[in-house]
This record gives sequence, structure tokens and C-alpha cells, in this order.
Amino acid sequence: MAEFNNVGSVAEMPEGDDAKRSFHHRMFLEPQEKKRSMKALVVKQAKKTCSCTPAKVKNYVFSFFPVLQWLPKYKLREYLLGDVMSGVIVGVLLVPQSIAYSLLAGQEPIYGLYTSFFASIIYFIFGTSRHISVGIFGVICLMVGQVVDREIQRAGYDLGPAALSVLTDTAAYVNTTISPVNQTSQKLLCDKSCYAITVGATMTFIAGVYQVAMGFFQVGFVSVYLSDSLLSGFVTGASFTIVTSQAKYLLGLDIPRSSGIGSLIATWINIFRNIHKTNICDLITSFLCFLVLIPTKELNEHFKSRLKAPIPVELVVIVAATLASHFGKLRETYGSSVAGHIPTGFLPPRPPDWNLIPNVALDAIPIAIIGFAITVSLSEMFAKKHGYSVKANQEMYAIGFCNIIPSFFHCFITSAALAKTLVKESTGCRTQMSGMVTSLVILLVLLVIAPLFYSLQKCVLAVITIVNLRGALRKFKDLPKMWHLSRVDTVIWLVTMAASALISTEIGLLVGVCFSMLCVIFRTQRPEAPLLGWVAESETYESLSAYKNLQTKPGIVVFRFEAPLYYINKECFKSTLYKQTGVNPVWVKAAKKKAAKRMLREKEVDSGGNQTSISMDFVSEPLGFHTIVIDCCAVQFLDTAGIRTLKEVCKDYREIDVQVLLAQCNPSVRSSLIRGEFFKEGEDHLLFHSVHQAVDFALGAQGHSGTNASK
Repeated sequence: MAEFNNVGSVAEMPEGDDAKRSFHHRMFLEPQEKKRSMKALVVKQAKKTCSCTPAKVKNYVFSFFPVLQWLPKYKLREYLLGDVMSGVIVGVLLVPQSIAYSLLAGQEPIYGLYTSFFASIIYFIFGTSRHISVGIFGVICLMVGQVVDREIQRAGYDLGPAALSVLTDTAAYVNTTISPVNQTSQKLLCDKSCYAITVGATMTFIAGVYQVAMGFFQVGFVSVYLSDSLLSGFVTGASFTIVTSQAKYLLGLDIPRSSGIGSLIATWINIFRNIHKTNICDLITSFLCFLVLIPTKELNEHFKSRLKAPIPVELVVIVAATLASHFGKLRETYGSSVAGHIPTGFLPPRPPDWNLIPNVALDAIPIAIIGFAITVSLSEMFAKKHGYSVKANQEMYAIGFCNIIPSFFHCFITSAALAKTLVKESTGCRTQMSGMVTSLVILLVLLVIAPLFYSLQKCVLAVITIVNLRGALRKFKDLPKMWHLSRVDTVIWLVTMAASALISTEIGLLVGVCFSMLCVIFRTQRPEAPLLGWVAESETYESLSAYKNLQTKPGIVVFRFEAPLYYINKECFKSTLYKQTGVNPVWVKAAKKKAAKRMLREKEVDSGGNQTSISMDFVSEPLGFHTIVIDCCAVQFLDTAGIRTLKEVCKDYREIDVQVLLAQCNPSVRSSLIRGEFFKEGEDHLLFHSVHQAVDFALGAQGHSGTNASK
């Protein structure tokens, strides 16, 4: 039997001597029948999941390997030129950046080239975006480098030369199962660079597993907690840490890399303590590179609409600097730090170090979340711009496999990168075929050109890294506009940026997430709650504090609460309602009781004096209104505390002869009210679909009561 929800208003209107019941905007809503059989739903889902047909297998394979869908449909004449051009240009830009960001991740230059090579190929197979460029991303490299430095210190690679020689000499004679010192001795069989990439590859494997697991369990919703302002503030804060970590290369200083909380301040203290040891050759080289790179980058950006391709100034600077360093013998003469030997070809694959997993598993969580959040957001942004769709879960699979598979080939963590994606799009990219072309460019460098960069100064790589942070550091120029649009978002940006820079990148991200969630809670804890007025010649009610020339109905107060009503803001709801109406029913009841007691005492003294009449006048003092209409259009949900609060408000006002009507409740709120037994039997007609309807009912009911009183 169907249930009918009677939602409307009923008022008794006299007609002659007989009072007849008439219906004012009475509405009937029949609720949908909900299937509550959990067993049936589980069985249905199990059948759907476990069924196996050729068509379903085909769809699964094609969705898991998107390249099988678009590659057979590849339009050679239409797409090839743009893909080849963009692939070559991105490859040329990626080579110097891969070498530079390797230093940021605490790795040798060759491993950055490996990472960029494998990432482009794997995303070509698994990715759904046509435009994003997957490779090395500065912030993630910074986070990897911090973990690598920590593990290197734990392994004893940063001990003094004498201690290292003793450990090495005695490593063969000590039982390696007794103490942590002996474990350190065993690790020293692998040199520092070897151990660094082992740590990086192990963390890459774990991060990839996390990302694939998030795709499998469809928990991409985690990224919604990383708002645009939060991510932007995090990247800007991390950029300060990157600049700090590269400053020692600009000055040619040999100081240990600080890690942990407050590493930015500790690094600058170390720099100023050793500033007298600055290598003048490295300093001059850095200055000259800045003079070339910054103006040319600005020209590229300013004339990007006119240039068919950006000027590959980074590659030009690297080639010129390498030649100058080689023929000028800067390393031998001035002691400049250089990249050193970069081998050709590929090293044999090697699995991650499973014993390191407990050490880096926790560190991989924020890296995995940031990696997939940036990749998914960039994919969706460019897909929307070019009119196609991407699958968020498949993107998580893609970026996960871009980390899992390369971790066996001496690579570290990758994600999408905005700067290279913009270059890729602007130079004619049509599909991920351009990613394969980029891989071929890097392969050429790996097989032939890499050893030629032996004499390249590290300060040049540091300059390239810092210059590429201009976009993140420019966000400070957008702060006034951001403040004008949303002060809350601006504060979130500032807090996340400051925490990421001054505390640490991981803690900064956590602080940003917690602070942004607290902002949401605070905004619902003390929301806007205005009184409403009637817009003439309409059925619309708007805020009296926001608009002029609104009218109020005599004896009726319309109140809107612009937030969910739950345990956090229930007291705010009551206090704001009392403040806006000017009447606290609890105080009015207390005053009446106090006046009644005083009246009784006065009766005992004088049964008919003036004081008694004064007391009676006080007890019957009018409130100025007889009805409160609560507009619930912005109340998304109620919890038990919210329902109890509404009951208390209605009861308290009813005791001082003021009725409370609810209007514009959504189905969820209506259902909560019914389950919470908010209405007494026969009172559900006091729930209205519009404020105008509730006001009409209140006016009609008051008119009826006034007519009866006059009789």
C-alpha cells in the first residue's frame, strides 16, 4: 500500500455560522519504494561481477589497456606531424631537466634519464589522457631526496673517512646478525650512489603499489581533500625548500643536506656559516646562466602564441656550459663540482630491497597521494579543454604502473608535470604517440650522448631547477586576487605554504589538509543566518541584510539557517535564532514565572491594588510576532542533536504562544524529521514546500483566530 506524505497547510475558515475546513495549497507526495533487501543487492552485484562473457573480457582488456582503443584508429596524416614535433621538443627539454632533478632526488644523473624514458613508454600504454607529460616532478623529487638522505645517514655513508675504512675492513669478520652496526657494514658493500637508487627504487615501488591499490578500491575521492588552494600552497612552500637545497650548488659549497623538521632554516644557517668557502667559478657560472635562462624563458612565455616551438634554451646552456667547463678545465683549475661519468646503455634490472620497505612505507603515502592527485587533476583539466573524457581510476592505474615497473630498472617516482604538459599541448600534441617520440629522444641520449656531459657543472643544473620554479613562486602575485575571491582559500594557501616551507613537506601537506577541513567545520559551525523579507509581487524571500526594499509580513518572522544542523552548530542555531527574533523563549518563560510569583505575593498583601494590574500587564506583554518560519533550504542534513534542537525550539516557542513552521526541507531532512518523531500525530501538515506557502498559512491561521476572538 502506497504511503502518502501530506505536505501543505490546513486552516479553518468560517463561513456563516458553520466553520468548515478548507485546504490551503495542500500537496500530496508519494515516496518512492526503496528496495531494502541487502541480500538481493549483494547477489545481484556478485552475479554482475563474477559473470564472464567474451564481450565483458574484451571491454575489460580494452579499458585496462587504452592504447588498444586509440592506436588502431590513429590518423597518420592528421596526427603524426604534431605528435613528432611535440615529442621531440619535450624530449629536448626533458633531457637537461632529468639530469638536474636527479640531484634534487639525491641520485646520479643517469637515473633521471632512466626515469623519464620508462615513464613515457608505460603511460603510453596505460594512460587515458592525450596530452599530459609524465616524468620527473620537482616537488616529488624533493620529497624522494629527503628520504634518500635520511636512509643514507642511517646506513652510515655520511660517517667520516676513518670510520668508513674501519667499517669496511672489519665487515668480513663481524657476524652480521648481531647489531645495527654490522647491518651498516653489510650495506657498505654497495657504494653511496648504488644505495641511494636502491632506496629511491624501493620507495617508488611502494608508492606505485599504493596508487594501484587506490585505483582498484576506487578511493580516488581522497584527492577531493586536496583543494586547488592547498595544492598550490604546498607546491609553493616546497619550492622554497627546493631553492634552499640547490643554493649550495650555486655557491659551490660542500655542506651536508639538512633533513627533518626545520631543514630550510638549518640549511641557510649552514650556508652562511660556510659562505667564506664559496667557489667563485661556480658563482660566476651560476650568475651567467641566470642571465641567459630567465630572459629567454620570459620571451618564450611572452611570445608563446607566435612561436611554433619554445626556444630550447636549457639545452643550449647545458651544451655551452659543458664545452666551457671541458676546454677551460674548470674542475682541475678551480675545483668546480661536475656531473661526472654518465654511463651509456642500461643497467641490468634489479628488484627493490624488500628489507627497506618498513623504513620507507610511511614516507611513500603522501608522495603517492600527491602524485595521483596532480596527475588526475591535470588529465581532467586538459580533457575538458579539448573535449574528451578520462577515467580517474585508470589514471591511478597508469601512474601506479609508471612507478611499479620502472622501480625494477633503477628509477624513482614520477607524476604528471604541468610545465612540460603545457609545452606538449602548445606544440601540436594530438595523442600519447608524442610520448613515444620523447622516449626515443631520451634513448638516443642514453645510448650515445650521455658521456659527453661529464664536465657539466652541477651549479648549471641547480640554476635550471630554480628557474623552472618561477611559476610556483609567482603565486604570490595572485594573492590579492585570491583574497578578493575567497579569504578562506587564501588563508589555507598561506598556512600550507608556510608549513611546507618552514616545517617539512610531509608535515606541511598534513597541516594543510587538517587546516582546510577545520575551515569547513568552522564555516558550518558559525554560518550565515539572516532574517528574510518578501520581494514584492513574487513568491520569493531574500535576506533583509543583503537587499533593500524587502517587505515583512506583520506578526511573522522568516529565518534562514545556511548550514547543516548537527551537533557542532546546534547551540549556534539556537543563539542566532534568539538573537535575530529578539526573543529568547526560555527567558520569557522565566520572566513570566517570576512575575506570576510576584503577582501571587502581591495578592496576598493587597487583593486588588495597582501593582497587581501592572504585574498582569507585564505577564501579558506582546512579543511582536506570532509565527516563526524557518527556511531549511540550506540545511543539507540533520543528526540526532539537530532534530532534538528543533524539537526544543518548537516546544519553547509554543509555550509562549509562538508557532514554528518549517519550509523547503529536502527529502533527507524530511525523512530525518519523520524518523525522529518530530511531528505529533496529525501535525505533519506544518511542513511546507515553500516559504511563501508557510507565510500564507500563518496569515490565514492568524486571521481565523482573530475572527473567532472577535466573536
